[in-house]
Amino acid sequence: MQIYRSHILVCGGTGCVSGGSKDVIDEFQKELERRKLDKEVLVVHTGCHGMCELGPIVVVYPEGTFYCRVQKTDVAELVEEHIYKGRPVSRLMYAGSEEMPVVPHYKEIPFYSKQERIALANCGYINPDNIDEYIARRGYEGLGKVLSGMTPAQVIDEMKASGLRGRGGAGFPTGLKWSFCAASKGDKKYVICNADEGDPGAFMDRSILEGDPHCVIEGMMIGAYAMGADEGYIYCRAEYPLAIQRLKTAIAQAEEYGLLGQNIMGTDFSFTVHIKEGAGAFVCGEETALMASIEGRRGMPRPRPPFPANSGLWEKPSNINNVETWANVPRIMVNGAEWYSSMGTDKSKGTKVFALTGKVKHTGLVEVPMGITLREIIFDIGGGILDDKKFKAVQIGGPSGGCLTEDHLDAKVSYESLTALGAIMGSGGLVVMDETTCMVDVAKFFLTFVQKESCGKCPFCRIGTKRMLEILERITAGEGKMEDLDTLEQLALMVRTGSLCGLGQTAPNPVLTTLKYFRDEYVAHIKDKKCPAGACTALVKYSIDPAVCIGCTKCARNCPASCIAGEVKKPHVIDSEKCIRCGNCKEVCPVGAVSVE
Repeated sequence: MQIYRSHILVCGGTGCVSGGSKDVIDEFQKELERRKLDKEVLVVHTGCHGMCELGPIVVVYPEGTFYCRVQKTDVAELVEEHIYKGRPVSRLMYAGSEEMPVVPHYKEIPFYSKQERIALANCGYINPDNIDEYIARRGYEGLGKVLSGMTPAQVIDEMKASGLRGRGGAGFPTGLKWSFCAASKGDKKYVICNADEGDPGAFMDRSILEGDPHCVIEGMMIGAYAMGADEGYIYCRAEYPLAIQRLKTAIAQAEEYGLLGQNIMGTDFSFTVHIKEGAGAFVCGEETALMASIEGRRGMPRPRPPFPANSGLWEKPSNINNVETWANVPRIMVNGAEWYSSMGTDKSKGTKVFALTGKVKHTGLVEVPMGITLREIIFDIGGGILDDKKFKAVQIGGPSGGCLTEDHLDAKVSYESLTALGAIMGSGGLVVMDETTCMVDVAKFFLTFVQKESCGKCPFCRIGTKRMLEILERITAGEGKMEDLDTLEQLALMVRTGSLCGLGQTAPNPVLTTLKYFRDEYVAHIKDKKCPAGACTALVKYSIDPAVCIGCTKCARNCPASCIAGEVKKPHVIDSEKCIRCGNCKEVCPVGAVSVE
């Protein structure tokens, strides 16, 4: 076995790959070979480290020195200074606070200090294409424990005791769900992994599959043993090519090691797993629609009962959990239910992975213990609002979630507390908004998404969301009426009550929460014909203050509609009839002479 004095871990998640991490890896290997250090230093591509907006990320061990925004041109200096001379390169380190202007080590960065990584335990630490590295971090130990000394019933009892709830959105107790499928009679059963992550801005499941595919496969095998299944499907959208590639590699390696296939670990338990690539339909996140898609039919939900536990894939007893849920299972089996249930709240145990995006300084992937507050996630982990603007709202739970306000920042993140506020945990989307965000426009954005993604099977969802969207379009165009608000609420409640599946039932949430917490913005759009945030172009008017304008002509030169006139060094004027309200003039004005009414 080759022993290395140092390891260079380069993020190989989708975000960092798009930023050039593959070139960084190649350059490290070339530079190390050139200096004859390739036998002493190993370059490893890993999964997502979480701090996506600082990528490509490089971490050098054994010191754990954290480098960010590393480019191909930085590699020679890193090898010369850090690897060869032992002098870390401070200019590529994370820039911290005034007290600590440069943060050299991974664990000292505030973004990671309040996280508790379980589902993401291996992401950023191991090469996802190397099964040996997964095994070295206690991989497949949970499966071995289960197959060597536990009955299926004992496995289910352990899952119940852990308190793990489904991380796909509904939050149903995992052990209880498994028990239903285990109790169903049938000569054939299936376990399914829902990796059809379709929420705008969400990348939790993708990152787990890219960074630690074996934990999902192992979790599925443990579940299959407990429920009496011998075959499984991972339903992953085709837009995730890197995740699919790494899953295929992981499956092939597990089969080669005898950890997947027939008579696993010398026992009577056998299990095979297939990958089904989805076409990217949001509704296929609903379990009955997902199974219809696997069967080759159009992805549309069906009424329940019968529930999948009794009649699912090809009318056989089936169990579906999402990627994050399966990823937690091996850790629970290795460390025990008591360990897992010690984290979180009374009814929401363990941790939750969130995709932190929007107007926040540090976007990325975070895993936090249940019970943490929104304020801690956004300000302590996320670093606060971008450009130090004022926090306005956070959308939690994706397009089916709700918008919460500054008054809710100290609310604890748990299934019960979020539901009480009119939002949902969802699969883990967390979109932060600042003072420049129009909440009416936000509601319209999310409703546009779910309306397009509706499969059209039930009238409440198909027609109701369309009528709601038409009202929001009128309001943002300055053509709304006060009675529209009552109509919106009535339609929302009907869609919520009458829709067949979770897509329609939760589609009104962004509208209902913005009406509840930001009603004044709706009223301003209708009565005053103004958008307080200046985001709805139909209600915005740009003007130039002649007392401030210096006549530099920058606004006129950058106007795509040629609607700004004026002589050099004299005040300019905007023709409101020609103005397309793009905002370029305001952005380029060096003296702040352009205002929005």
